Amino acid sequence: MSDTDWIVVTDEAARAAAHAALRAAGCDEAHARATAAVLVRAEQDGCASHGLFRLPGFVAALRCGKATGCAAPDVTYLAPGVVRVDGKRGLSPFPTEVARQEIAKLARTNGIAAAAISNVHHFSALWVDIEPLVDQGLGALVCTAYVPFVAPAGAAQRFFGTNAMAFGFPTDDGGLIFDQASAATARGELQIAARDGKPAPEGAGVGPDGLPTRDPAQILLGAQSPFGGHKGSSIALMVELLAGVLIGQPTSPEAGREEAARGALEDTGPPNGGVLLIAFDPQKFGDAEGWRAHAASFFADLRALPGVRLPGDRRKAERARVARDGVRLPAALWRQVVAAGAEAAGGTRPYNRD
Repeated sequence: MSDTDWIVVTDEAARAAAHAALRAAGCDEAHARATAAVLVRAEQDGCASHGLFRLPGFVAALRCGKATGCAAPDVTYLAPGVVRVDGKRGLSPFPTEVARQEIAKLARTNGIAAAAISNVHHFSALWVDIEPLVDQGLGALVCTAYVPFVAPAGAAQRFFGTNAMAFGFPTDDGGLIFDQASAATARGELQIAARDGKPAPEGAGVGPDGLPTRDPAQILLGAQSPFGGHKGSSIALMVELLAGVLIGQPTSPEAGREEAARGALEDTGPPNGGVLLIAFDPQKFGDAEGWRAHAASFFADLRALPGVRLPGDRRKAERARVARDGVRLPAALWRQVVAAGAEAAGGTRPYNRD
């Protein structure tokens, strides 16, 4: 795309436009606020594949009736350190907020706590889900499955989801957080590459014929590859068990079958599924007086290595840049976001996926 195909807006404008679109699609205030916040946070951190690019998918899930935008999450205590947060087929950001509040309290008391977040539609960045816990001085882990897009190591057919996970650890300078898919390339990055006419990274996946390709459109029709071969495949399997089997939620193949009954997998937004969220308090693991200094010393040694960049360094730099320069978006996407919110402003223009 040329420079004329882009637009720069403030993060406040981006949040307001996303909020309006979600309200127009049927979200109540709590769901619209929480969902707009996570999408704009991704934009602020320079992750276009999980920012407003994901808004049309959330809106599609709401518009077709697959997801609800006004369900109040139910919280059930299953054990002293385990809660279930039933999102009642709502969008994931607001139930995740509720889950964070519950397990933060439990982790302070028990040392560790987990939330089984069920019946939600997750479509956003995972680091945003755990950053508030890390900001409170807690460590955190979160993972979720998806629908079949990734071929297990040795296969050429879809089976696993992209099955992302994020881990965070508190530090004196804002915390360490990494977020990664078990696929070699995030699906959103392939979609953006296809949109922009750019090649996929080497080893990103295979086409419908099962042969390796760098054409992102063909990979989207075929199957993505796990990162690191059997190692990424094993992590994808772990996520299926933790965010699916363990908490009684659909695995990727099961979610895929439910989605297939509704039509094309990517036409109606994210599937219904589960999220496993864990928080732990470093103060409760035997080194209350020394863990923070120990972490600082470890990271200092790591940063001293030539060429090393810690996970999250680029994201923090992007957050500072976007705060100064604004959010840069494809003009067509911005028009789509604004159009989707027209009803909330009293307009009558229909939602347009083009």
